[in-house]
Formats: sequence, C-alpha cells, structure tokens
Amino acid sequence: MADPEFVTLQVEDGVGTIRLDRPKMNAINEQLYLEVRAAAMEAASREEIRAVVLYGGERVFAAGADIKAMSQLDGSSMVAWGRELTASFTAVATIPKPVIAAVTGYALGGGYELALCADFRVLGASAKVGQPEILLGVIPGAGGTQRMARLIGPAKTKDLVFTGRHVGAEEALEIGLADAVVPDDEVYSTAIAMARKFAAGPPLALAAAKRAIDEGLELPIDQGLALESRLFAGLFDTEDQATGMASFLENGPGKATFAGR
Repeated sequence: MADPEFVTLQVEDGVGTIRLDRPKMNAINEQLYLEVRAAAMEAASREEIRAVVLYGGERVFAAGADIKAMSQLDGSSMVAWGRELTASFTAVATIPKPVIAAVTGYALGGGYELALCADFRVLGASAKVGQPEILLGVIPGAGGTQRMARLIGPAKTKDLVFTGRHVGAEEALEIGLADAVVPDDEVYSTAIAMARKFAAGPPLALAAAKRAIDEGLELPIDQGLALESRLFAGLFDTEDQATGMASFLENGPGKATFAGR
C-alpha cells in the first residue's frame, strides 16, 4: 500500500497512537478503513508498542461511514465492502495489547463501531455517540449490533439501534458505552495516561488476559475455563513471570519491570 493519507501510527513511551485525519469529519471510506487495518496490524506486531490509543483529533472521532460513497452500492457490491470493513475493524479489536479510544465530538455509526473495538472508551464531555443507521433505512454493519450488545446487553442496544438516537457522554457513561468522561481538552491526555499505565505492565500476560476475556465470552464456561487455564499455565514459561514473582517476594507488589519475554 502507498504511504497512508488518512491514518498515522505515532509511537512515544511505549504507546502507539492510531490517528484518523480525513477532513472534515473522518468519514470512513474504503481507503481510510484499509489504512486503519494496516496501522492496527503494525501496532500489533511492533514490540516497542505496549498499548494503543485510537484518536480522531480534537474536534471529532469519526462521524460515520462515507454515505456518499456507500449510496452508490447495491447489495452484492456491499457484501465485499462490508466484509473488508469488518475485517479492518476486527484487526483493531484483536490487537493483543490494551487499546483505548479517545473520543471527542461525534463517534457515530461506523465511527462508534470503531470505538467499540477498543478495550476502553474515554469520552469528552460534549461527545455524542450512537448508531444512527436505521435513519438511513439500514442497520449497523461493522459490529454495532454485535459488539454493543456484548458490552451493554440486548435491550439497551435495541433502544439505540432501533431509534438511531445520539447519546450524550453522561448517559454513555451510565449505560456502559463510555468508561470515563473528562473535559473535551483532556480526552487525549487522559487516554495516553491510561495507556502508559498498561504499557508498564507485562505484555505477554496482558495479551493473554485480553484473549481469555474476549475469546472466553464466545465459549461455554467450561471451554472458557479451559482456555484460561492453558493461557495461565503458558505464562509460567516466561521471563516476565519469573521477574514478577521474584520482585513480589523481594519488594512487594507492583515494583517489577517487565521485559516482555
């Protein structure tokens, strides 16, 4: 792929920021979601990146899919478009590191579906989120009916998807669509501070924890417990486990420095 035009990956102090920048509203077209996929795959593979922040800039996270581009498609052409869009967002959801969405302004439709791929969402006080696709005669097509229902349950998801209404930051926090609400100008710095805390943790254990929770949710509990046991036991072959336990015995909890091996 040529140099990305709309999405960059910037790295500082162990935190990678995947930054959307497609003026004016970060509308999601094919080029943008393919660039998001490439950035997510790079963030997943680079060892020096230990946590990730998704950010759309100070004004807007992403106001949704590019409706002008979408309106030209019929059902058969939308199959491929939707498959690639979903694959791109899944690449974000499966980054084996903690991921935080820093949401300013609007995160609607495909924009909020991208935020749902993060592990946590920090919203600015004036942010508005939602799945307004029903107002266009369609439904969310990149995880909105699936990731949201797993996050906040089916009834609240149906309310938002059936009405297409915008949800303010305080309500989002109340129903579980946001994990923190901060002043608008503190959204990015708050997300970075959260990410830095995770970046100091043991990367292999964090990856195992994320996998156990995310994959375990899709399994019957006996299979989920078996997955957890396998991942737990596997960490006992790592340098980080030896470091962490030796540090605990010598200095008490929370003092270890982890190498990621």
